[in-house]
Amino acid sequence: MLHLMKLELKKFKLGWYVKRAIIANIVILALMIFVSIIAQVEGDAEIRNPETILLMASTIVRATFIVFGSVLIARLIIGEYKNKTILLMFSYPINRKKLMISKLAIAAIVTFITVIVSNILVVGVFFGIDSYFSILPNSFTVDQLMQEGIKLVPLAVATAGMSLIPLYFGMRKRSVPTTIVSSLIVVSIAMNGNPMFPIATFLPLQLALAAIGVVIAYYGIKNIEKEDITV
Repeated sequence: MLHLMKLELKKFKLGWYVKRAIIANIVILALMIFVSIIAQVEGDAEIRNPETILLMASTIVRATFIVFGSVLIARLIIGEYKNKTILLMFSYPINRKKLMISKLAIAAIVTFITVIVSNILVVGVFFGIDSYFSILPNSFTVDQLMQEGIKLVPLAVATAGMSLIPLYFGMRKRSVPTTIVSSLIVVSIAMNGNPMFPIATFLPLQLALAAIGVVIAYYGIKNIEKEDITV
């Protein structure tokens, strides 16, 4: 499996993903600073609460990289069907299901790592800027940062799992746009910030959605050995 993953990474170089992830982090950071400054001007103390800022960073980062995950799946899997290059891949004496699982593993692992790194970078840079310019009335406390750090890994795992959901819809239509649009639907459900029931911060539900993502992804490839890929 690791050998297959290495081959896939050589074939699909991830430089484009890294560049876009950096741009996304800059945009997220700029958005958080902009919202905080507007809240300062309007005297909205709730938005300028450090806990709100941490929640905002976590939610936006996870939402962004669920979509990025769908783009990875579109490139690694759906695009190969569209371009018929999957025919060549499946002509090799390699178990098709293992090949597809290796592609999904790359998408999930990259999403997991990116969510963790992006959260640390965005919050860290915001913290540094706030320490100089006092954007927030109260700075982040060590306890708040520790609590956020504790939640970070399981939420990143949940995000990686949810990023696999679009595979099922993309495989049904063999469509890149369908894969990406379905990720936006996943984001709208999973990152709902309803004050009455904030799904985005309810870890058990996030992990349940991740488990659903893994099951749906498996269902999307379970018949791959018998599938007629010439159609």
